Amino acid sequence: MTPGPDAAADLGELDLVITRIFDAPRELVFRMWIEPEHLARWGGPRGLTFTIIKMDARPGGAYRFKMTEFNGTERWSQGIYREIVPPQRLVFTTGWTDAEGNPTSQYTLLTLTFQEYEGKTKLTLHQTGFESVRLRDLHREGYLSTLERLDAYVATL
Repeated sequence: MTPGPDAAADLGELDLVITRIFDAPRELVFRMWIEPEHLARWGGPRGLTFTIIKMDARPGGAYRFKMTEFNGTERWSQGIYREIVPPQRLVFTTGWTDAEGNPTSQYTLLTLTFQEYEGKTKLTLHQTGFESVRLRDLHREGYLSTLERLDAYVATL
């Protein structure tokens, strides 16, 4: 079966898997995730302002992001890069925090796999460790919107 542009499926009840095809070289799509000057342009779901507070994209390096909604509500996330294998694989932890960096949710593990696919890039996002199906589904909505933004951004490069 040929994957569609936006396919989502569950491996386990609390796992999230999203696959998307980008009409761009794998190296370029991979770089969008680890180069702050690019990530700042497409990060976060549509309608939110995405700010990189800290980003040290190397194994063991940390990141901290802030997303601001139209009404001024701020959402903070942070994590640790665990594995970076250009241009194939990126693994990092991620979790919600308050403005001071204190965790407000359980950390999850996000694995991104980048594959060449008919001259394009097949990105598979796999996130594990959700506390509930509701949280997994909320993240699915956010990632689908975020990946749409990434797709639009790489089309401009």
